[in-house]
Amino acid sequence: MDEAMQYRSPLAARNASPAMQAIWSERRRFLTWRKLWIALAEAEKELGLPITDEQISQMREALETLDLDRAAEHERRVRHDVMAHIHTFAEVAPAARPIIHLGATSQFVGCNTDMTLIRDALRLVAAKLARAINALGNLALRYRDQPTLAYTHYQPAQPTTVGKRVSLWAHDMALCLEEVEHRIAALRFRGVKGATGTQASFLDLFDGDHEKVDTLDRLVAEKMGWEPEKLFTVTGQTYPRVVDGLVAGTLSAVAAVCAKFATDLRLLSHSRQVDEPFGQQQVGSSAMPYKRNPMKCERICGLSRFVIGMTATPYTTAAEQWMERTLDDSSARRLTLPEPFLALDGVLDLVAVVADGLIVYPAVIAAELEKELPFIATESIMMEAVRQGGDRQSLHEVLRQHCVDAAQRMKEEGATNDLLDRIRKDPLFAQVDVDATVDPRRFIGRAVQQVDRFLVEIVEPIRQRYPEVCGQVAEISV
Repeated sequence: MDEAMQYRSPLAARNASPAMQAIWSERRRFLTWRKLWIALAEAEKELGLPITDEQISQMREALETLDLDRAAEHERRVRHDVMAHIHTFAEVAPAARPIIHLGATSQFVGCNTDMTLIRDALRLVAAKLARAINALGNLALRYRDQPTLAYTHYQPAQPTTVGKRVSLWAHDMALCLEEVEHRIAALRFRGVKGATGTQASFLDLFDGDHEKVDTLDRLVAEKMGWEPEKLFTVTGQTYPRVVDGLVAGTLSAVAAVCAKFATDLRLLSHSRQVDEPFGQQQVGSSAMPYKRNPMKCERICGLSRFVIGMTATPYTTAAEQWMERTLDDSSARRLTLPEPFLALDGVLDLVAVVADGLIVYPAVIAAELEKELPFIATESIMMEAVRQGGDRQSLHEVLRQHCVDAAQRMKEEGATNDLLDRIRKDPLFAQVDVDATVDPRRFIGRAVQQVDRFLVEIVEPIRQRYPEVCGQVAEISV
Protein backbone atom coordinates (compact mmCIF):
# COMPACT_ATOMS: atom_id res chain seq x y z
CA MET A 1 0.00 0.00 0.00
CA ASP A 2 1.17 3.53 -0.79
CA GLU A 3 2.53 5.11 2.42
CA ALA A 4 0.38 8.18 1.76
CA MET A 5 -2.67 5.92 2.10
CA GLN A 6 -1.59 4.66 5.54
CA TYR A 7 -2.12 6.30 8.90
CA ARG A 8 1.04 7.56 10.56
CA SER A 9 1.04 8.51 14.20
CA PRO A 10 1.82 12.23 14.61
CA LEU A 11 3.63 11.30 17.80
CA ALA A 12 6.32 9.68 15.67
CA ALA A 13 6.04 11.90 12.59
CA ARG A 14 5.94 15.30 14.32
CA ASN A 15 6.85 15.06 17.98
CA ALA A 16 8.98 12.28 19.42
CA SER A 17 12.76 12.30 18.98
CA PRO A 18 14.63 9.50 17.19
CA ALA A 19 16.05 8.43 20.56
CA MET A 20 12.63 7.88 22.14
CA GLN A 21 11.26 6.26 19.01
CA ALA A 22 14.20 3.85 18.99
CA ILE A 23 13.43 2.75 22.56
CA TRP A 24 9.86 1.79 21.62
CA SER A 25 10.71 0.43 18.18
CA GLU A 26 9.95 -3.13 17.13
CA ARG A 27 13.65 -3.73 16.62
CA ARG A 28 14.55 -2.74 20.20
CA ARG A 29 11.70 -4.82 21.60
CA PHE A 30 12.49 -8.01 19.71
CA LEU A 31 16.24 -7.70 20.16
CA THR A 32 15.55 -7.48 23.89
CA TRP A 33 13.49 -10.68 23.64
CA ARG A 34 16.48 -12.40 22.07
CA LYS A 35 18.85 -11.04 24.72
CA LEU A 36 16.52 -12.46 27.37
CA TRP A 37 16.52 -15.88 25.70
CA ILE A 38 20.32 -15.79 25.55
CA ALA A 39 20.56 -14.72 29.21
CA LEU A 40 18.16 -17.49 30.24
CA ALA A 41 20.08 -20.16 28.30
CA GLU A 42 23.43 -18.97 29.66
CA ALA A 43 22.16 -19.00 33.23
CA GLU A 44 20.54 -22.43 32.84
CA LYS A 45 23.80 -23.77 31.40
CA GLU A 46 25.83 -22.30 34.27
CA LEU A 47 23.50 -24.04 36.71
CA GLY A 48 24.00 -27.44 35.12
CA LEU A 49 21.34 -27.91 32.45
CA PRO A 50 22.56 -29.74 29.29
CA ILE A 51 22.95 -26.67 27.08
CA THR A 52 26.00 -26.57 24.80
CA ASP A 53 28.51 -23.86 23.97
CA GLU A 54 27.49 -24.19 20.33
CA GLN A 55 23.86 -23.43 21.15
CA ILE A 56 24.83 -20.32 23.09
CA SER A 57 27.29 -19.25 20.42
CA GLN A 58 24.75 -19.55 17.62
CA MET A 59 22.23 -17.48 19.59
CA ARG A 60 24.79 -14.75 20.22
CA GLU A 61 25.95 -14.68 16.60
CA ALA A 62 22.36 -14.52 15.31
CA LEU A 63 21.24 -11.83 17.77
CA GLU A 64 21.17 -8.99 15.22
CA THR A 65 19.86 -11.16 12.37
CA LEU A 66 16.31 -9.99 12.96
CA ASP A 67 13.89 -10.62 10.10
CA LEU A 68 10.62 -9.00 11.08
CA ASP A 69 8.91 -9.99 7.84
CA ARG A 70 9.71 -13.64 8.52
CA ALA A 71 8.40 -13.29 12.08
CA ALA A 72 5.18 -11.80 10.70
CA GLU A 73 4.80 -14.82 8.42
CA HIS A 74 5.13 -17.17 11.38
CA GLU A 75 2.65 -15.10 13.41
CA ARG A 76 0.02 -15.30 10.67
CA ARG A 77 0.39 -19.07 10.87
CA VAL A 78 0.64 -19.70 14.63
CA ARG A 79 -1.35 -16.65 15.84
CA HIS A 80 1.10 -16.06 18.69
CA ASP A 81 3.74 -13.33 18.62
CA VAL A 82 6.20 -14.93 21.04
CA MET A 83 6.07 -18.33 19.34
CA ALA A 84 6.52 -16.59 15.97
CA HIS A 85 9.75 -15.01 17.17
CA ILE A 86 10.96 -18.24 18.76
CA HIS A 87 10.61 -19.93 15.36
CA THR A 88 12.31 -16.99 13.62
CA PHE A 89 15.23 -17.05 16.05
CA ALA A 90 15.53 -20.84 15.77
CA GLU A 91 15.87 -20.58 11.98
CA VAL A 92 19.06 -18.50 12.32
CA ALA A 93 20.32 -20.40 15.39
CA PRO A 94 19.20 -23.96 14.57
CA ALA A 95 21.39 -25.67 17.16
CA ALA A 96 19.61 -23.69 19.86
CA ARG A 97 16.11 -24.58 18.68
CA PRO A 98 15.52 -27.20 21.44
CA ILE A 99 16.43 -24.84 24.31
CA ILE A 100 15.18 -21.37 23.27
CA HIS A 101 12.60 -20.20 25.86
CA LEU A 102 13.24 -23.30 27.98
CA GLY A 103 10.93 -23.28 31.02
CA ALA A 104 9.66 -19.79 30.28
CA THR A 105 6.25 -18.29 29.63
CA SER A 106 5.48 -15.52 27.14
CA GLN A 107 5.59 -12.92 29.88
CA PHE A 108 9.21 -13.81 30.55
CA VAL A 109 10.08 -11.86 27.43
CA GLY A 110 7.02 -9.57 27.50
CA CYS A 111 7.21 -8.23 31.03
CA ASN A 112 10.99 -8.14 31.35
CA THR A 113 11.26 -6.29 28.06
CA ASP A 114 8.57 -3.80 29.06
CA MET A 115 10.33 -3.04 32.34
CA THR A 116 13.62 -2.56 30.50
CA LEU A 117 12.09 -0.23 27.91
CA ILE A 118 10.26 1.75 30.60
CA ARG A 119 13.53 2.16 32.49
CA ASP A 120 15.36 3.34 29.36
CA ALA A 121 12.55 5.72 28.45
CA LEU A 122 12.38 7.18 31.98
CA ARG A 123 16.12 7.78 31.90
CA LEU A 124 15.68 9.74 28.68
CA VAL A 125 12.84 11.73 30.26
CA ALA A 126 15.07 12.50 33.25
CA ALA A 127 17.90 13.72 31.03
CA LYS A 128 15.57 15.95 29.02
CA LEU A 129 14.02 17.36 32.18
CA ALA A 130 17.51 18.18 33.43
CA ARG A 131 18.27 19.91 30.13
CA ALA A 132 15.12 22.04 30.46
CA ILE A 133 15.93 22.91 34.08
CA ASN A 134 19.43 23.94 33.06
CA ALA A 135 18.08 26.25 30.35
CA LEU A 136 15.59 27.80 32.77
CA GLY A 137 18.38 28.22 35.33
CA ASN A 138 20.37 30.24 32.80
CA LEU A 139 17.28 32.36 32.10
CA ALA A 140 16.62 32.90 35.81
CA LEU A 141 20.18 34.10 36.33
CA ARG A 142 19.98 36.50 33.38
CA TYR A 143 16.82 38.18 34.70
CA ARG A 144 17.26 37.57 38.43
CA ASP A 145 16.79 41.26 39.32
CA GLN A 146 14.42 42.42 36.54
CA PRO A 147 11.30 43.65 38.38
CA THR A 148 8.01 42.50 36.91
CA LEU A 149 4.37 42.53 37.88
CA ALA A 150 3.27 39.40 39.70
CA TYR A 151 -0.28 38.11 39.38
CA THR A 152 -2.60 36.29 41.72
CA HIS A 153 -6.01 35.29 40.33
CA TYR A 154 -4.47 36.75 37.13
CA GLN A 155 -4.92 40.15 38.73
CA PRO A 156 -2.04 42.54 39.49
CA ALA A 157 -0.33 41.72 42.79
CA GLN A 158 2.98 42.60 44.45
CA PRO A 159 5.99 42.76 42.12
CA THR A 160 8.43 39.92 41.73
CA THR A 161 11.32 39.50 39.29
CA VAL A 162 11.42 37.76 35.95
CA GLY A 163 14.14 35.50 37.32
CA LYS A 164 12.04 34.53 40.33
CA ARG A 165 9.10 33.60 38.09
CA VAL A 166 11.41 31.50 35.92
CA SER A 167 12.74 29.79 39.04
CA LEU A 168 9.18 28.74 39.92
CA TRP A 169 8.84 26.96 36.58
CA ALA A 170 12.22 25.31 37.01
CA HIS A 171 11.47 24.32 40.60
CA ASP A 172 8.30 22.51 39.55
CA MET A 173 10.35 20.62 36.97
CA ALA A 174 13.02 19.82 39.56
CA LEU A 175 10.35 18.29 41.80
CA CYS A 176 9.21 16.16 38.88
CA LEU A 177 12.79 15.15 38.13
CA GLU A 178 13.00 13.83 41.69
CA GLU A 179 9.82 11.85 41.04
CA VAL A 180 11.18 10.44 37.76
CA GLU A 181 14.43 9.44 39.48
CA HIS A 182 12.45 7.82 42.28
CA ARG A 183 10.33 5.93 39.77
CA ILE A 184 13.47 4.65 38.01
CA ALA A 185 14.92 3.51 41.34
CA ALA A 186 11.64 1.78 42.24
CA LEU A 187 11.39 -0.28 39.02
CA ARG A 188 11.75 -4.03 39.37
CA PHE A 189 12.65 -6.85 36.97
CA ARG A 190 10.09 -9.65 36.73
CA GLY A 191 12.75 -12.29 36.27
CA VAL A 192 11.98 -15.98 35.70
CA LYS A 193 8.73 -16.72 37.52
CA GLY A 194 6.89 -19.17 35.25
CA ALA A 195 3.35 -19.29 33.91
CA THR A 196 1.54 -18.18 37.07
CA GLY A 197 4.49 -16.87 39.03
CA THR A 198 5.16 -20.05 41.05
CA GLN A 199 8.37 -20.98 39.17
CA ALA A 200 7.03 -24.55 38.93
CA SER A 201 8.53 -25.17 35.46
CA PHE A 202 12.00 -24.14 36.63
CA LEU A 203 11.69 -26.23 39.77
CA ASP A 204 11.02 -29.22 37.49
CA LEU A 205 14.01 -28.36 35.30
CA PHE A 206 16.31 -28.35 38.33
CA ASP A 207 14.83 -31.47 39.93
CA GLY A 208 13.29 -29.66 42.88
CA ASP A 209 16.41 -27.59 43.73
CA HIS A 210 14.92 -24.37 45.12
CA GLU A 211 18.30 -22.72 45.55
CA LYS A 212 19.11 -23.16 41.87
CA VAL A 213 15.78 -21.62 40.88
CA ASP A 214 16.52 -18.60 43.07
CA THR A 215 20.00 -18.36 41.59
CA LEU A 216 18.59 -18.58 38.06
CA ASP A 217 16.31 -15.63 38.82
CA ARG A 218 19.24 -13.53 40.03
CA LEU A 219 21.59 -14.56 37.22
CA VAL A 220 19.16 -13.61 34.45
CA ALA A 221 18.52 -10.25 36.12
CA GLU A 222 22.25 -9.53 36.34
CA LYS A 223 22.86 -10.54 32.73
CA MET A 224 20.12 -8.11 31.66
CA GLY A 225 21.67 -5.23 33.59
CA TRP A 226 19.46 -5.35 36.70
CA GLU A 227 20.75 -5.61 40.24
CA PRO A 228 19.53 -8.78 42.02
CA GLU A 229 17.76 -6.71 44.67
CA LYS A 230 15.75 -5.12 41.86
CA LEU A 231 13.75 -8.32 41.34
CA PHE A 232 10.07 -8.63 42.22
CA THR A 233 9.82 -11.01 45.15
CA VAL A 234 6.51 -12.42 43.95
CA THR A 235 4.44 -11.98 40.78
CA GLY A 236 1.53 -13.59 39.03
CA GLN A 237 2.01 -14.25 35.36
CA THR A 238 2.95 -10.59 34.85
CA TYR A 239 4.66 -7.90 36.84
CA PRO A 240 2.11 -5.91 38.88
CA ARG A 241 0.16 -3.81 36.40
CA VAL A 242 -0.22 -1.03 38.95
CA VAL A 243 3.40 -0.19 38.07
CA ASP A 244 2.18 1.02 34.67
CA GLY A 245 -0.20 3.38 36.44
CA LEU A 246 2.56 4.70 38.68
CA VAL A 247 4.73 5.34 35.64
CA ALA A 248 1.87 7.06 33.82
CA GLY A 249 1.25 9.22 36.90
CA THR A 250 4.89 10.27 36.92
CA LEU A 251 4.72 11.21 33.24
CA SER A 252 1.51 13.14 33.90
CA ALA A 253 3.20 15.16 36.64
CA VAL A 254 5.95 16.15 34.23
CA ALA A 255 3.36 17.03 31.58
CA ALA A 256 1.42 19.16 34.06
CA VAL A 257 4.38 21.37 35.02
CA CYS A 258 5.41 21.72 31.37
CA ALA A 259 1.89 22.81 30.46
CA LYS A 260 1.90 25.31 33.31
CA PHE A 261 5.17 26.78 32.02
CA ALA A 262 3.80 27.04 28.49
CA THR A 263 0.46 28.47 29.63
CA ASP A 264 2.19 31.24 31.60
CA LEU A 265 4.26 32.13 28.53
CA ARG A 266 1.14 32.22 26.36
CA LEU A 267 -0.44 34.67 28.81
CA LEU A 268 2.70 36.82 28.96
CA SER A 269 3.07 36.84 25.18
CA HIS A 270 -0.43 38.30 24.93
CA SER A 271 0.84 41.46 26.63
CA ARG A 272 4.07 41.35 24.56
CA GLN A 273 6.28 40.82 27.60
CA VAL A 274 7.90 37.74 26.03
CA ASP A 275 8.05 35.85 22.76
CA GLU A 276 8.92 32.24 22.21
CA PRO A 277 11.65 31.63 19.59
CA PHE A 278 10.29 32.46 16.14
CA GLY A 279 11.95 31.65 12.81
CA GLN A 280 12.80 34.48 10.40
CA GLN A 281 10.50 33.06 7.74
CA GLN A 282 8.00 31.45 10.11
CA VAL A 283 4.36 32.18 9.32
CA GLY A 284 2.03 32.86 12.22
CA SER A 285 -1.24 32.87 10.29
CA SER A 286 -2.35 32.18 6.72
CA ALA A 287 -4.75 35.14 6.93
CA MET A 288 -3.12 37.66 9.28
CA PRO A 289 0.47 38.51 8.30
CA TYR A 290 1.17 40.25 11.60
CA LYS A 291 0.39 37.22 13.78
CA ARG A 292 3.16 35.72 15.90
CA ASN A 293 1.33 32.90 17.62
CA PRO A 294 3.06 31.01 20.48
CA MET A 295 2.72 27.75 18.56
CA LYS A 296 5.47 25.89 20.42
CA CYS A 297 3.85 26.63 23.75
CA GLU A 298 0.48 25.66 22.33
CA ARG A 299 1.94 22.31 21.25
CA ILE A 300 3.39 21.81 24.72
CA CYS A 301 -0.05 22.35 26.22
CA GLY A 302 -1.83 20.12 23.71
CA LEU A 303 0.60 17.20 23.99
CA SER A 304 0.69 17.53 27.78
CA ARG A 305 -3.09 17.28 27.86
CA PHE A 306 -2.79 14.00 25.93
CA VAL A 307 -0.22 12.60 28.39
CA ILE A 308 -2.35 13.54 31.40
CA GLY A 309 -5.40 12.00 29.74
CA MET A 310 -3.60 8.68 29.26
CA THR A 311 -3.26 8.13 33.01
CA ALA A 312 -6.64 6.51 33.61
CA THR A 313 -6.29 3.46 31.36
CA PRO A 314 -3.25 1.85 33.09
CA TYR A 315 -4.95 2.13 36.47
CA THR A 316 -8.15 0.67 35.03
CA THR A 317 -6.10 -2.19 33.57
CA ALA A 318 -4.52 -2.82 36.97
CA ALA A 319 -7.94 -2.78 38.64
CA GLU A 320 -9.36 -5.29 36.16
CA GLN A 321 -6.43 -7.73 36.11
CA TRP A 322 -8.24 -10.92 37.13
CA MET A 323 -6.42 -13.22 39.52
CA GLU A 324 -2.95 -14.08 38.18
CA ARG A 325 -3.56 -12.42 34.80
CA THR A 326 -6.08 -11.86 32.02
CA LEU A 327 -5.25 -11.05 28.43
CA ASP A 328 -7.38 -7.93 27.95
CA ASP A 329 -4.45 -5.79 29.02
CA SER A 330 -2.28 -6.49 25.97
CA SER A 331 -4.10 -4.45 23.32
CA ALA A 332 -4.43 -1.42 25.60
CA ARG A 333 -0.83 -1.58 26.82
CA ARG A 334 0.48 -1.46 23.24
CA LEU A 335 -0.83 2.13 23.30
CA THR A 336 -0.65 3.23 26.91
CA LEU A 337 2.99 2.26 27.46
CA PRO A 338 4.77 3.93 24.52
CA GLU A 339 2.48 6.79 23.53
CA PRO A 340 2.69 8.92 26.69
CA PHE A 341 6.47 8.60 26.49
CA LEU A 342 6.49 9.61 22.82
CA ALA A 343 4.26 12.62 23.48
CA LEU A 344 6.16 13.75 26.59
CA ASP A 345 9.44 13.40 24.73
CA GLY A 346 8.19 15.98 22.22
CA VAL A 347 6.99 18.19 25.06
CA LEU A 348 10.37 18.20 26.77
CA ASP A 349 12.22 19.01 23.54
CA LEU A 350 9.88 21.95 23.00
CA VAL A 351 10.31 23.16 26.57
CA ALA A 352 14.09 23.14 26.19
CA VAL A 353 13.92 25.04 22.89
CA VAL A 354 11.56 27.67 24.29
CA ALA A 355 13.50 28.08 27.53
CA ASP A 356 16.81 28.33 25.73
CA GLY A 357 15.60 30.88 23.19
CA LEU A 358 12.94 32.84 25.07
CA ILE A 359 12.85 36.50 24.05
CA VAL A 360 12.23 38.84 26.97
CA TYR A 361 11.22 42.50 26.53
CA PRO A 362 12.34 44.43 29.64
CA ALA A 363 10.86 47.76 28.41
CA VAL A 364 7.40 46.25 28.01
CA ILE A 365 7.72 44.49 31.36
CA ALA A 366 8.67 47.78 33.02
CA ALA A 367 5.75 49.56 31.36
CA GLU A 368 3.29 46.91 32.54
CA LEU A 369 4.62 47.23 36.07
CA GLU A 370 4.52 51.03 35.91
CA LYS A 371 0.79 50.97 35.21
CA GLU A 372 0.11 49.22 38.50
CA LEU A 373 2.99 50.41 40.65
CA PRO A 374 1.17 53.51 41.98
CA PHE A 375 -1.52 51.28 43.48
CA ILE A 376 1.11 48.93 44.90
CA ALA A 377 3.04 51.84 46.42
CA THR A 378 0.08 53.24 48.37
CA GLU A 379 0.90 51.29 51.54
CA SER A 380 4.47 52.64 51.55
CA ILE A 381 3.16 56.15 50.90
CA MET A 382 0.71 55.78 53.77
CA MET A 383 3.42 54.50 56.14
CA GLU A 384 5.68 57.44 55.25
CA ALA A 385 2.84 59.89 55.85
CA VAL A 386 2.22 58.30 59.27
CA ARG A 387 5.89 58.79 60.10
CA GLN A 388 5.39 62.46 59.23
CA GLY A 389 2.64 62.65 61.84
CA GLY A 390 -0.47 61.65 59.91
CA ASP A 391 -3.38 59.53 61.15
CA ARG A 392 -3.23 56.07 59.65
CA GLN A 393 -6.99 55.50 59.39
CA SER A 394 -7.71 58.85 57.78
CA LEU A 395 -4.84 58.45 55.36
CA HIS A 396 -6.06 54.97 54.41
CA GLU A 397 -9.53 56.27 53.53
CA VAL A 398 -8.18 59.14 51.46
CA LEU A 399 -5.84 56.83 49.57
CA ARG A 400 -8.63 54.34 49.00
CA GLN A 401 -10.77 57.02 47.37
CA HIS A 402 -7.90 58.24 45.22
CA CYS A 403 -7.31 54.64 44.06
CA VAL A 404 -10.97 54.15 43.20
CA ASP A 405 -11.12 57.40 41.22
CA ALA A 406 -7.87 56.74 39.34
CA ALA A 407 -8.90 53.18 38.48
CA GLN A 408 -12.34 54.29 37.32
CA ARG A 409 -10.79 56.89 35.02
CA MET A 410 -8.46 54.25 33.54
CA LYS A 411 -11.36 51.91 32.87
CA GLU A 412 -13.89 54.44 31.53
CA GLU A 413 -11.56 56.71 29.55
CA GLY A 414 -8.66 54.41 28.76
CA ALA A 415 -6.46 57.00 30.42
CA THR A 416 -3.07 56.51 32.03
CA ASN A 417 -2.76 56.01 35.77
CA ASP A 418 -2.79 59.46 37.44
CA LEU A 419 -2.88 58.18 41.01
CA LEU A 420 0.53 59.61 41.94
CA ASP A 421 -0.48 63.07 40.64
CA ARG A 422 -3.59 62.95 42.79
CA ILE A 423 -1.53 62.03 45.86
CA ARG A 424 1.07 64.72 45.17
CA LYS A 425 -1.67 67.35 45.09
CA ASP A 426 -3.27 66.16 48.32
CA PRO A 427 -2.14 68.27 51.31
CA LEU A 428 -2.20 65.21 53.59
CA PHE A 429 0.84 63.89 51.69
CA ALA A 430 2.73 67.13 51.20
CA GLN A 431 5.67 65.93 53.31
CA VAL A 432 6.03 62.59 51.47
CA ASP A 433 8.60 62.10 48.68
CA VAL A 434 6.15 60.23 46.50
CA ASP A 435 8.61 59.52 43.69
CA ALA A 436 11.01 57.77 46.08
CA THR A 437 8.30 55.33 47.13
CA VAL A 438 7.66 53.97 43.63
CA ASP A 439 11.04 52.44 42.87
CA PRO A 440 9.99 48.91 41.82
CA ARG A 441 13.03 47.35 43.52
CA ARG A 442 11.54 48.35 46.86
CA PHE A 443 8.74 45.85 46.34
CA ILE A 444 10.48 42.67 45.13
CA GLY A 445 11.36 41.44 48.61
CA ARG A 446 14.01 38.69 48.60
CA ALA A 447 13.33 37.58 45.04
CA VAL A 448 16.94 38.09 43.92
CA GLN A 449 18.36 36.23 46.90
CA GLN A 450 15.86 33.42 46.41
CA VAL A 451 16.90 32.99 42.77
CA ASP A 452 20.56 32.85 43.77
CA ARG A 453 19.85 30.24 46.42
CA PHE A 454 17.71 28.21 44.02
CA LEU A 455 20.48 28.12 41.44
CA VAL A 456 23.03 26.95 43.99
CA GLU A 457 20.89 24.42 45.89
CA ILE A 458 18.66 23.00 43.15
CA VAL A 459 19.97 23.72 39.66
CA GLU A 460 23.68 23.17 40.21
CA PRO A 461 23.31 19.64 41.66
CA ILE A 462 21.14 18.72 38.65
CA ARG A 463 23.82 20.03 36.31
CA GLN A 464 26.37 17.89 38.11
CA ARG A 465 24.16 14.76 37.82
CA TYR A 466 23.47 15.34 34.11
CA PRO A 467 26.54 17.07 32.68
CA GLU A 468 26.19 15.39 29.29
CA VAL A 469 22.86 17.11 28.47
CA CYS A 470 23.04 20.46 30.23
CA GLY A 471 24.88 22.08 27.35
CA GLN A 472 22.62 20.67 24.63
CA VAL A 473 19.95 22.49 22.65
CA ALA A 474 16.99 20.37 21.59
CA GLU A 475 16.01 19.75 18.00
CA ILE A 476 12.31 19.64 17.26
CA SER A 477 10.07 18.75 14.36
CA VAL A 478 7.98 21.38 12.58
